[in-house]
Amino acid sequence: MKKSNDKETKRNLIPIFLMGKRYDVPDSLTIQKATEYAGYQLIRGCGCRGGICGACGTIYRFPNDSKLYYGLACQTVVESNMYITQIPFFPGNKATYDLEKLEPTESVISDYYPEIFKCMGCNNCTLSCPMDIKVMDYVAMAMAGNIKEAAEMSFDCVMCGLCSARCPAEEVQYNIGIMARRIYGRHVLPKSEHLEERVQQVEEGRYESMLKDLMGMDKDQLRELYIKRQPEPDNVDEMWEPDEKKYL
Repeated sequence: MKKSNDKETKRNLIPIFLMGKRYDVPDSLTIQKATEYAGYQLIRGCGCRGGICGACGTIYRFPNDSKLYYGLACQTVVESNMYITQIPFFPGNKATYDLEKLEPTESVISDYYPEIFKCMGCNNCTLSCPMDIKVMDYVAMAMAGNIKEAAEMSFDCVMCGLCSARCPAEEVQYNIGIMARRIYGRHVLPKSEHLEERVQQVEEGRYESMLKDLMGMDKDQLRELYIKRQPEPDNVDEMWEPDEKKYL
């Protein structure tokens, strides 16, 4: 049986271009990991390190292709001859408002974002969304004054701004979505009695001693505590009762 040599076992390298300079990187890497493989130290635009935080918006294109492509660097796998530029955030316009003074009326969102009515129905925002959100649909709900639907449909938004980057009407869909969620959460959803009770307990210092105990533990003690934890307790209040130390 023939032994494989170094060339045969070497990972397949492809050329990509970062800041206009060519680098040969393994074809299995994401743009984020390929950038580090090429020697760049990522300080901004890499908050999640494998999850989805929306901080690594990326624009790229290919030779002899006039189309611009968009994606998140942590999700998008490199392709041969990619020309890559990262945008740590999208400079979209953001309305200023006092959430406490807003009222959940049909026109409240369009009052602050009148450009919402410039929507052309092209669906580019939906097609560019890395979270597969139906962006154009929640914008339509906001246009119609349906705050509840706009909030729920935009719930998974990570605020990367790629929808706005693709919008010919220059809307800021992600800011419209977060406004809908804030209004819905503050003025429409009923208050959670359980949450208010827990907040009151925190403010009263109920968990101070437990937190001090945790902060005083070393790494091995914390690891042991984590392993012995009760993942699905029958009674959450008993698990987090600080006086009796029942938080294993």
